[in-house]
This record gives sequence, C-alpha cells and structure tokens, in this order.
Amino acid sequence: MASPLILVNLKAYREGIGRGAHRIAAAAESVADESGIVIGVAPAFPDIHPISHHFAVPVYAQHVDGIQPGAHTGHILAESLRLAGAVGTLINHSERRLTLADVEAGVSAARAAGLETVVCTNNVRTSAAAASFSPDYIAIEPPELIGSGVSVSKADPGIIEESVAAVRQVNPDVKVLTGAGISTGECVRIAIDLGTDGVLLASSVVKADDPVTVLRDLVSLL
Repeated sequence: MASPLILVNLKAYREGIGRGAHRIAAAAESVADESGIVIGVAPAFPDIHPISHHFAVPVYAQHVDGIQPGAHTGHILAESLRLAGAVGTLINHSERRLTLADVEAGVSAARAAGLETVVCTNNVRTSAAAASFSPDYIAIEPPELIGSGVSVSKADPGIIEESVAAVRQVNPDVKVLTGAGISTGECVRIAIDLGTDGVLLASSVVKADDPVTVLRDLVSLL
C-alpha cells in the first residue's frame, strides 16, 4: 500500500458487522476517492468476501494462523483469506496475542499467500523482534491506550519515536503504523511527523454516527 495508510479495524463491534461493515467500507471508499489517501478496513472474517467484491478498498483480515493446508479445524488459512479477497492481515493484535514463534509463522504463511502483513506490537523490544521477520508493517499499540480515547501520538510519543528507530535499525524496509486512541486528524498528523507511515484505529470510526465525517477529519491534515 502507498503511504500513508489509514487502516480501520472493525473488530467484533456490533456496528462493524454485516450492513454496518458495508456502511464503513462505503465511507472509506468515498473519503479515499476524495483525498487520495489509502484507507483500508479489517472486517470480521465473514465480511471479507462481500466487502472486497463490493467496494474498492483494501481489505485486511484480523488474524491469520501460520499453518499449511491440511487438518487444522477452526484455524485461519492464509490462502483462504487471499481467495476471499483480502490483500493483507493483522497479526498479533493485543486482543489476539501470539508467541513470537507464532508471529513468525503467521508472517511467513501470509507472505507465501501474497498477503501484506501488519504485525501489532506493544513496546520497543517487541517491535524490534517483529521487524526481524520482515513484515510489511509494524503497528505500535500500547494496550493501555486502546479504546481509551487518549491518543498514543499525544500520550506517549516517545514509544513511537523509539519504536520507529528500533524497527529501522533492524529492517529499514518495514513500515510503521501507530494505533491506540487515534481519533482526529491532529492525532494522525502527529503520528506521521514522528516518523510513522500511517495509523491503525477502530472505535472512533466504527462507532461513529457518521463515519464519513470522522474519516474526512482523519485525513484532513495529510
């Protein structure tokens, strides 16, 4: 994806499934067309296929398992995500934590299937470790700020700067997103100025009465 990337995680919010997911994808498509900024969505698994076929937005899965085709009941296969229309996947979100070994396996499986990878991390050390797996993106998300309404861009800019430096020291080709509490264009602008390549966010868009208005604000200073 071109930089910057605004990636909206729909999680399992009631407002972000079924028709709600379509409403948010439509808003993302509209604002992306207006602004020229790439806006992706990460819906629940059942919504990946319809959204990817009805809207011109990049669709990411919320998780993938580092498995090969075979007897893995209940697991998420990277190849099936790609066939459903996903262009990428989150890995190791704070609400779906993995071991480093599982993160590496997930990145490897996703890459083999042609999926972009966004590995979520919660501190500088983990960010550096994850960068050694060469994902496309590292997303810095201090867990105490997720869903808090307090932006990491303002509350803890140091972790962003330090994480960017640590990731680039390990692998300069890995891009960095920041998440947790991102809700305004000012939050996004600060994140970009601190060296990131975009943001990962959720509730400020998914739970908004008018997602178009929120998304317009988010890209307004880019």
